[in-house]
Amino acid sequence: MKNQEFSSEPKVEVRRTADGSATLFVPALNEHYHSQHGARQESAHVFIRHGLAPLLPAAAATGQSLRILEIGLGTGLNALLTLEAAQAAGAFIEYDGLETFPLPPAVVAALQPEWDERGTPIKELFAELHAAPWDAPVELLPGFRLRKRHQSLQAAALPAGQYNLFYFDAFAPEKQPELWTEAVFAQLYAAAAPGAVLVTYCAQGQFRRNLRAAGWLTEKLPGPPGKREMTRAVK
Repeated sequence: MKNQEFSSEPKVEVRRTADGSATLFVPALNEHYHSQHGARQESAHVFIRHGLAPLLPAAAATGQSLRILEIGLGTGLNALLTLEAAQAAGAFIEYDGLETFPLPPAVVAALQPEWDERGTPIKELFAELHAAPWDAPVELLPGFRLRKRHQSLQAAALPAGQYNLFYFDAFAPEKQPELWTEAVFAQLYAAAAPGAVLVTYCAQGQFRRNLRAAGWLTEKLPGPPGKREMTRAVK
């Protein structure tokens, strides 16, 4: 896939990363949606391996749904990797994804060939995820319910004590500082069930201090290729 530019707001470009998977680049922010060292392997390492995977055995054994909130739905990569892992484990997922800038159809179409290469049913699920209506629950597959929420985190009314897992996949603190504050992490702490987990690619010192000030217990873990560390936090 060659780099492709689009005239959407904000302007984005489709770019190929080092592991062959695609990401998006926002020139106005000089920022990529995923790691240039590998979009897919970053998501699998941070969000699936260190966030979802430890919670799947208990969820599958009890039959209780895992409630996930993603901050930054973006291309849908984290949601689809979660769907694949949960289906393989036999776990039920209720997945809410917050996004302030939905991808325009031209960008979705440019990303589709990457998913086509993986065959059915995942290529169809990528299309269905982006075609799904906003602010309404949709069952992509039995046992996986998606609700795309077209709103900012600060404006979102989150249910108290309900979420088991947070994928914090916002742009970096220097690009979106308003999303990495103590107040935001206190908001997520209030929405977290006991024992809930928050994972992110970021390991910045001030961010981690904000997490702890909001009540989270934090730990540094080895980061994905190209990044030394990541963060996992627990309520």
